[in-house]
Amino acid sequence: MEPIKLNDFTNYTFLSGIEYNSTGTLACFVVHKAELDENNYTSVLWIYDEPQDRLYQLTALGEESSFMWLEDGEHVLFAAKRSKKDKEAAEKGREETVFFKINVRGGEAREAFRIPLKVHKLYELNEGRFLALGTVNLGRASGEEKEKDWEILDEIPYWANGGGFTSLDRTHAFLFDPQTGQLDELTPGALDIQSAALNADKTRAILIGSDYQGKAPQTNSLYVLDLTTRSVEKVPETAPFAYVSAHFVSDDTVLAVGTDMKSYGLNENDRFYRVDIGSGARYLLTPSWDRSLWNSVGSDCRYGRSETMRWHNGYLYFVSTDGADSYLHRINPDGEIERLTREPGSVDGYAVHRDKLLVIAMRGLNLQEVYRVDNGTETRITSFNEWVTQERVLAEVEPLNVETAPGVIIDGWVMRPVGYQAGEKYPAILNIHGGPKTVYGSVFFHEMQYWAAQGYFVFFCNPRGSDGKGNAFADIRGKYGTIDYEDLMSFTDEVLRRYPDIDQERLGVTGGSYGGFMTNWIIGHTQRFRAAASQRSISNWVSMGWTTDIGYFFAPDQIAADPWTDYEKLWEHSPLKYADRVKTPTLFIHSNEDYRCWLPEALQMFSALKYHGVDSRLVMFRGENHELSRSGRPKNRIKRLEEITAWFDRYLKTN
Repeated sequence: MEPIKLNDFTNYTFLSGIEYNSTGTLACFVVHKAELDENNYTSVLWIYDEPQDRLYQLTALGEESSFMWLEDGEHVLFAAKRSKKDKEAAEKGREETVFFKINVRGGEAREAFRIPLKVHKLYELNEGRFLALGTVNLGRASGEEKEKDWEILDEIPYWANGGGFTSLDRTHAFLFDPQTGQLDELTPGALDIQSAALNADKTRAILIGSDYQGKAPQTNSLYVLDLTTRSVEKVPETAPFAYVSAHFVSDDTVLAVGTDMKSYGLNENDRFYRVDIGSGARYLLTPSWDRSLWNSVGSDCRYGRSETMRWHNGYLYFVSTDGADSYLHRINPDGEIERLTREPGSVDGYAVHRDKLLVIAMRGLNLQEVYRVDNGTETRITSFNEWVTQERVLAEVEPLNVETAPGVIIDGWVMRPVGYQAGEKYPAILNIHGGPKTVYGSVFFHEMQYWAAQGYFVFFCNPRGSDGKGNAFADIRGKYGTIDYEDLMSFTDEVLRRYPDIDQERLGVTGGSYGGFMTNWIIGHTQRFRAAASQRSISNWVSMGWTTDIGYFFAPDQIAADPWTDYEKLWEHSPLKYADRVKTPTLFIHSNEDYRCWLPEALQMFSALKYHGVDSRLVMFRGENHELSRSGRPKNRIKRLEEITAWFDRYLKTN
């Protein structure tokens, strides 16, 4: 057996989008692989035949990144660009989605129909028609190609990480008839649809959307779309609200998920409500619920998307993070919640049909696999990544919980170097997660396993601001760089006390996004780290707030200030203010299309360190965005990890 290699991730298999057919006998899911030669990822569809307990590959061209079952339970529909002509048209900016249909029992995929817009979601209706959610641009005529020589910005946000310039883009609902090719727009104007859910007989849809001009709000509204009359009516509003999900319980009632953000701002945990469609009245079903409703367990070994909430057979199924693990739950219309999975780790996707349940999960140090769940007991049914535990020596993830303040327990972990020998001295790396409202857990993390394989202790934790422990624990609005910094330093102190074989003179620190912010902050407030690697970071809240896709609402909410009411507070919490104190050699990793934390954030900090004579280096990746470390092109992911590791080797493996 060998230690983890830097490019091993190109041989991992990533799973997503699992879903049962209408009879619950077959499940389809997407299998993704990195393709090093082409420097991209392939995606194909697989089928799990449950009665036969058999797995087989359905498609092979590598472009089938998502799909939907048709109601007959025998056919799958997916979008792809399979012809040279269609690929060339897409490169020229033509927005058309081509759908293919394949029989899951065998045969070739055949073109089913084309819809002349970029389709995000498709729903099968009665009489062979479809409800489509697709992008339009209010500044361009239908079918008009996007101008390549200039951009016109009319609103904020004007771009989106991973989506380019988006000014005046809206998602509208359309009715599409494949037999005639007729496409009818059902929600014209500035209304932007975020989600849709059909009622039982598929005659109405409940929409979540925002109708705005100039500045996108953080609240939204419910709308009822009547697919028979093609009319849209807004559900009356009693107070501003931010919905994330809504599903028909009856023709008059909706089970909705959301928050009014009154107590904890943007990061406030969503709760469950019953909404009366006629009056708009909301009735809180879960007053004591205090956990987030998504999987916030971090890993760099995922690709693709899975449904996070799904209404089925009278229940709303959802994933929630509790502590450092995520679990699948369901809630009924009376507000009664049941946890369906018991194993620690990460639930990355799921399929449900009556009493049948499948999950895509990471368990222990195993990468993603599909598991069947029976009354909480899990049986693994795939072995795509079994080779990793059989052929590689992995570092165990040892828990270390630390009380950093009275009553404040920080969950953390330590990984010893592969081949660790007691009594020898080793360098160590503190790794800080993004968010800040996410968590680290004990699941497989490629970069940290690789550093352990290279002879490093690796340690990481969930400081205040992290998810999994409720609203109060996650609330660091106006406190960035204070209590979270104290938690990280206290955790570091305890790691050094418990693991005396760590050489305290050879410590490194790294992190991305919020972790990049904290890395920038740490090097301006302590010299205990010999080297740092700051990734996709924030250095200046003034510039971040008014140049990035989320900045105009994120910075004022999280720092509790804006430049016109309290410029000094924004500057007080900006790492750039303290750059003249930095002595730590620092590597900056950033992408030129990262619109979440734009490139100037790294450029400012890098320039400041160079100005003050600190050894520093900036590596910029063209064509990548905020997701470089998780879904960037394979060669760029390799280069990124090579640069970080070489930087730490340079400063931490020499005396």
